[in-house]
Amino acid sequence: MNLFIFGLGFTGRRFAERARDRFGTVRATVTEPRNAARLAGETGFAMRAFGPEADDPRIPSDLADTDALLVSAPPSEDGDPVLGRYADAIASSRIGWIGYLSTIGVYGDQGGAWIDETTPPAARSPRSKIRVDAETAWLALGARTGKAVQVFRLSGIYGPGRNPIVKLREGRSQRIVKAGQVFNRIHVDDIATTLLASLDRPRAGAVYNVTDDEPTAPQTVTEHAAALTGLPLPPEIDFETADLSPMARSFYGENKRVRNRLIRDELGVALAYPTYREGLAALKDQP
Repeated sequence: MNLFIFGLGFTGRRFAERARDRFGTVRATVTEPRNAARLAGETGFAMRAFGPEADDPRIPSDLADTDALLVSAPPSEDGDPVLGRYADAIASSRIGWIGYLSTIGVYGDQGGAWIDETTPPAARSPRSKIRVDAETAWLALGARTGKAVQVFRLSGIYGPGRNPIVKLREGRSQRIVKAGQVFNRIHVDDIATTLLASLDRPRAGAVYNVTDDEPTAPQTVTEHAAALTGLPLPPEIDFETADLSPMARSFYGENKRVRNRLIRDELGVALAYPTYREGLAALKDQP
């Protein structure tokens, strides 16, 4: 079996590394051609360029030789770039499993209520509305072709090199406080575990929330990271006066508690890091 990944970012790379032994060949894309050769040397994967400059001409033949496809490349106002360029190649291929990485942002603001996969999307931001459209398009391709397309709605991703401890060490951490605000998180290894479980139990049209067990206020996570490492705790900053980018501020406009029961009950996933406490404990001694 061969794997192709559109978008070898933080999550896609971790999954590919975990799944390496299951596939004869792993091929993946990056946006800039100059990064393809570097990443090929670092990872041992066959790297391709897929972006605004030019697409690697080998991609269509790669897709014809692919059994499992992971799509991590984000959509834009022009739609999903993978479907826009390669829908026909995917439809005519032998690909049997397709995983589309989306976001819990499609649920919009739920006023802090608990939600699950039966909750209809209520996207508010333009980028989340685009995500809903992309999910719909991928699920439609699956229904049209008989391929098992699964949508994975991810919460805030963290892991080695990308977590609150790193921000504290680098002096980039902010302890922003907004009354009642909580976020879900997910360790990148738990995402990989979920994707691997789905490969073993494909279900056409499935939608899964991939998230931890304990939605928590962001300042609580920062405080725990500081206590765990002995690093200085930044001062509290009221959300209303915090210096945030428009995108960062928009995240605080959505408040929800997301359930993950389906990945446990259907896929048999046991999270290695069910809360931020286990996740940060495993990361505290890593660079």
